Amino acid sequence: MTDRSFSDVTLAALYDALNPWGPSDDFYLDLVMSARSVLDVGCGTGQLLGRAREAGHRGRLCGLDPAAAMLVQARRWEAVEWVLGDLASTRWEREFDLVVMTGHAFQVLLGDEELRVALGTVREALCDGGQFVFETRHPAARSWESWSPEHVHEVSDAHGAVVRVWHEVEAPVLGERVTFTETFEHPAWERPRTSRSTLRFLGPEALSGHLDEAGLVVREQFGDWGRGPLTPASPEIITMAGPAGRR
Repeated sequence: MTDRSFSDVTLAALYDALNPWGPSDDFYLDLVMSARSVLDVGCGTGQLLGRAREAGHRGRLCGLDPAAAMLVQARRWEAVEWVLGDLASTRWEREFDLVVMTGHAFQVLLGDEELRVALGTVREALCDGGQFVFETRHPAARSWESWSPEHVHEVSDAHGAVVRVWHEVEAPVLGERVTFTETFEHPAWERPRTSRSTLRFLGPEALSGHLDEAGLVVREQFGDWGRGPLTPASPEIITMAGPAGRR
């Protein structure tokens, strides 16, 4: 099921304000602009592909997302294919030079079987020599420890009203999965709206193992958006992979 923060039209409209353009978006935009055909898995509000088209990308741009409310936002860019679905319900055969999963979307693949199916679809979708690029938060950085009600974000909606947003992790955190709530408070609402999510935190070795099993080989990994080396202290695991045996 899609989390409420993505499936609720009102909350989806706040996504870009809560997640302003930054270094990660610049990183991915450079990759998109150099690829002829691109699939953005978990495209959300479509900012990446929309900006690529505005910047002059002339090839095929396709965004895939399971949340209709997010695609409502994405469809403001008409010169992009927007597909409602996920990697378990769609298939492409060697159609894309680049497949990306941005915004830590890879971490919503919670089970081994779900991950196997998703990675299999990605491999099938890639052309010879194609790249699959995604990032996950490095589990060693324990980023979830800062997701607490004391850290409140405030953004303005389309009418200028201030929306307060905060997170709370469900304890105890055991193993690879972290479950948390995201609460939205608006002055015009009778009560706050809460979305509950679970993310999977896989380390570099586990990631490589799942990719290998799917016939994808890691070509490069970085620990930050400046392409710094991946270390145990890195906040991110940014992975660039491709089909094994295909160049």
